[in-house]
Amino acid sequence: MAFKKQEWPEVGDLVIATIQDVTDFGAYVKLDEYDKRGLLHISEISSSWIRNIHNFIREGQKVVLKVLRVDIEKGHIDLSLRRVTKREKIEKIMFWKRERKAETLLRGVAEKTGLSLDEVYEKAGAPMEREYGLYEGFEKVVKEGVVALTKIGVSEELATTIAEIGKERMRVPMVKVKGIVELRCMKPKGVKIIKEAFLNAKKAEKSREAKLRFYVVAAPKYCVEVMAENYKNAEAVLQRVAENVVSNVAKAGGQGVFRREK
Repeated sequence: MAFKKQEWPEVGDLVIATIQDVTDFGAYVKLDEYDKRGLLHISEISSSWIRNIHNFIREGQKVVLKVLRVDIEKGHIDLSLRRVTKREKIEKIMFWKRERKAETLLRGVAEKTGLSLDEVYEKAGAPMEREYGLYEGFEKVVKEGVVALTKIGVSEELATTIAEIGKERMRVPMVKVKGIVELRCMKPKGVKIIKEAFLNAKKAEKSREAKLRFYVVAAPKYCVEVMAENYKNAEAVLQRVAENVVSNVAKAGGQGVFRREK
C-alpha cells in the first residue's frame, strides 16, 4: 500500500509493473507499487529468440517481473520477465489485487469515521497486518465479528466500523461439502416424518457461518449440502445435521444411515 510500502524493492522480489517505453534493447517499466522506474533488458524477456520485441511486450501492458539487481545510489533496478514462473505470476497478481482491495476497504473506513487514511492504518491496519495480513484481517472480522480485532488492540468503535465496511463490500469465499442420508419410514405419515426430521435438524443447527440445503436424490436417498468458511466447520455441521436427521426419523419409528459423499 502506498502509505506503508518500503521505498525500494529487494533482489528476488516479484513486482507488478507497467511497460512504458519499448526499445530495441528492452523496455523501461514503471513499478506500480514503488513509484520507481526499472529496466527490463531484452535478454530477460524470453528464453527463446526474440525476432520482434513487440510480439512479447507492448506499451501499457501490466506484467509480473522479478527483481535482479537494485542500485539505490544510481537509481537503477534491473528486472526479468522470463524468470517468473506461471505459479509465481498467478500468486503475485492475486496478492496485488487483494492488497488493492484492502486499501480500498481502509479508505472506506476512513471516510465513514472521519479519520485520515494514515490514522486508520496506524490504529487498525497495522495491527491487522501484523496479526493476520491486512486483507485477511477484513475476512476474519467478517467471519468472527469485532472480537477478532479488539483482542489485538483495535478499539471496539473502529472494529465495528471495519466489520460493517467488510460485510458491505466483501464476498467471503465458502467451501461446500455434502453427504447422503438414506431414510425409510413405513409409518402412515412417513413422508411427513422425514420432512419434519429435516426441518427440525435445520432449526437445531445454530451455526450462523453455515448454509444448509436439502434435496431428494432418488427416494429413499436425500442429499445434505453444507457451505461454510472452511472445511473443518463445514464437516462438523454436516455430521451434526445428518446425525440429527437420522435420529429424528429413528425416534418416529423409521431408520436411516448417513454416508459422506466425496
